[in-house]
Parts: sequence; structure tokens; C-alpha cells
Amino acid sequence: MNIELNHKVYGQGHPLIILHGLFGSLDNWATFGRSISEHYMAFLVDQRDHGKSPHTDIFNYDVLSEDLIHFMESNWVHESFLMGHSMGGKTVMKTALEHPDIIEKLIVVDMAPKAYTNRHSSVFEAMLAVDMSGLQHRKDAKEILMAKLDGDLATTAFLLKNIKREKTGEFRWKMNVELLKRDYQSIIEPMPTDKVYEGDTIFIKGANSAYITEDDHDLINQLFPKNQIVSIPNAGHWVHADQPKLLEEIVLKFLRN
Repeated sequence: MNIELNHKVYGQGHPLIILHGLFGSLDNWATFGRSISEHYMAFLVDQRDHGKSPHTDIFNYDVLSEDLIHFMESNWVHESFLMGHSMGGKTVMKTALEHPDIIEKLIVVDMAPKAYTNRHSSVFEAMLAVDMSGLQHRKDAKEILMAKLDGDLATTAFLLKNIKREKTGEFRWKMNVELLKRDYQSIIEPMPTDKVYEGDTIFIKGANSAYITEDDHDLINQLFPKNQIVSIPNAGHWVHADQPKLLEEIVLKFLRN
């Protein structure tokens, strides 16, 4: 069953579709989207069960890729540049491997096509510790998250952006926390290895991030033979927050060549 994804569009010209990572939303990429829209039509998309897109009962890269294809068809985008960060990087990789004809160039930000270990159990535990039905103030959620995450202010601030206050005054998570926890194994699974994407591809990693390592290069070369790997200095996993201008310069250079 097709769902309609929440999205924003900036600028005009050739389409560039940008997908966020786990626990994120299109808002994380708004600054980048507005800036790069001087050159391209930037589509920022909330993936299912995130942001303002519908909550569902299934979450894996098959349905995320189907969502993306349906989104393109619904918006009359027949061919596009695709860009995805983290989990969004796997969504665009999956789409490129199985539907290469609709993609002109592929940009993957700080994500490899491999399986990952569970890095988010403490984050799920922290979010589920917040009793939304009894929450009175956002600061109370902050205190709980900070305590559960050992004072990790950056992650706490990131998660707090996902708390919405309804018109009734009640709070809720924008993302479908229970489903994402249930289907988490599907989020960290590897890409299929029975197909190859022959199009131009760039993997952009944060130099301070361990999401892409030298050990991943063989698998990247196998699945995306026309690839380049670029490391951005002084950047962690959230490359677009740490080095937005440098990221934009690298993306523009790649798309124009």
C-alpha cells in the first residue's frame, strides 16, 4: 500500500532528493536544502514513521525504497539525483541497486552497505523511559533523556526535536518509536549483494566517524564500481551539521562533473 510522504521543495531546476537518517526528519536538512536549491530543485523528504510522514506497521528497506519510488512518481520526477544520510543512505543504495534507471547520480553520506551492530539500544531505552501520557513540560523529557544517556547533550537535543505538542496539550514522539525498535534489525541489515549499480556514486564520510572504514571499501567497490570515497575533516556522523559548506562544495562538484 502506497503512502504519501511529507516533504518540502526548495528551488527550481534538476531534482535532487535528500533523505534523512534514523530518528531524523527533513528539518535536519533544511539549511543544506535551502542553500543547494540555488543550483538544483531540492526535495527534502520525511521517510515513513519519521517527521510528519504517516506511521505504519512495517519498516524495512523494501518498503522505504517503494516509498521513494512512489514519491518520485507522484511528483512527476522521472529521473533524479539521490542523496541519503545514514539510514537514508541505505534507502538510496537499495533503490539504486534495484531501480538504477531512475537515478542519475548517487550520494551516500556516512553509511556503508554493510550490516551494523546495535548502536541504539540505549537511545531506545531513553525514549521509551519518557512517559508521554504524563509529560507536562519538555524540560522534564530533557531531564529523563539526559539521565538515561549519561549526559549526552548532543543526542538529547537531537531527540528533543522529535517531541511534538498536540493542540490538546499532550506530547508525543513524531517518530514511531515502538515500530522502529521492533524492526531495528531490518534497519542495520546489509544491502543485497546480487546486484550492482553502475552509475556514478560518491560516499562522503565524516573523518571522525566510524560508520565507513577501510574494511568497507571492497564491498563498496563490488556494489558501486564507479564510486569515490571522500572524507570530510573535523566532521562526525552528522556531516551536514559539522561541515555544511564543505559538504555542499563536494556535492556540487560531484553533480556537475
